[in-house]
Amino acid sequence: MKIQESAENYLEQILVLSREKGKVRSVDIAEEMGFSKPSVSHAMKQFRENGYITVDEGGQISLTDKGRLVAERTYERHQLLTDYFQWLGVSEETAKEDACRIEHYISEETFRKIREHYETMAD
Repeated sequence: MKIQESAENYLEQILVLSREKGKVRSVDIAEEMGFSKPSVSHAMKQFRENGYITVDEGGQISLTDKGRLVAERTYERHQLLTDYFQWLGVSEETAKEDACRIEHYISEETFRKIREHYETMAD
């Protein structure tokens, strides 16, 4: 199942915030991503209903195994592509922006080849 780009961004942000802060709430996601609280609440409801997250009584959001798989895949692509572009000489800001766009559309085969090339050249 192909998940939409915006969903991948949300799940990736939950992963990053959970690593940085430990606890993640809708308000944290809204602040970090610049979205309205109602928009984030609506998205979290959809993720919960589709098995990507759980939300406890206190409003803390956690990724399920299904959600973590999507988030980690997206995050890995983002990080590696950013590093690769910077290794090529692209500025940090441009590298991050381009990686964020490309991470959602690049094929598994192409990403694997970029990773292999980067790992051999960066050593």
